[in-house]
Amino acid sequence: MAKVIFYGLTGCTANAKQKLQLQAAGHSLIERDLATAPLSAAELRAFFGDKEVGAWFNRRAVAVKSGAVTPDDLDEAAALAAMLADRDLIRRPLLESGDRREAGFDPATLHAWIGLTSQESCDDKHARGQCDHGHQHFVKPPVAA
Repeated sequence: MAKVIFYGLTGCTANAKQKLQLQAAGHSLIERDLATAPLSAAELRAFFGDKEVGAWFNRRAVAVKSGAVTPDDLDEAAALAAMLADRDLIRRPLLESGDRREAGFDPATLHAWIGLTSQESCDDKHARGQCDHGHQHFVKPPVAA
C-alpha cells in the first residue's frame, strides 16, 4: 500500500476519521500538523492542481463563514497569502503520495489514486469491534427462536 503524507489540523475530528480510513485501507501515514508545517506558497499551490481558487478553501472556516474572506473573489496569489496567514482556510487534509498531491478528502479520487477500501467487509470490521468507515450502525436485536 501507499505511504501518505497527511497534513491535517490537530484536534480536527474529520481529519481523525480520515486517517483511520486511510490506515484501514492499509496505507502508512506520515502525519504533519498543517498549522505549523513550513509550507511556501509554491508548495501549497501544488496541492490544488487544476481546481478553481474557490475550491481550495475550507468553506467551514470562521473567516469564510463570517464573510471576512470571500474565496471566489480572490486570485491565486491573494488566496495563497490568505491561507498561509490563516491555515484554517485551507481545504484539508493535504495529501501527498509519490509525485502526486491532493487537497481534500474525496473518497472517489482517493480510491482511484491509492485505493481507499480494504478487502474486509463491514461485518468483518464489526466482528473486530472496529467501525472506521463513517456510517452509523444499529445493533440488531437477537432473533427470537
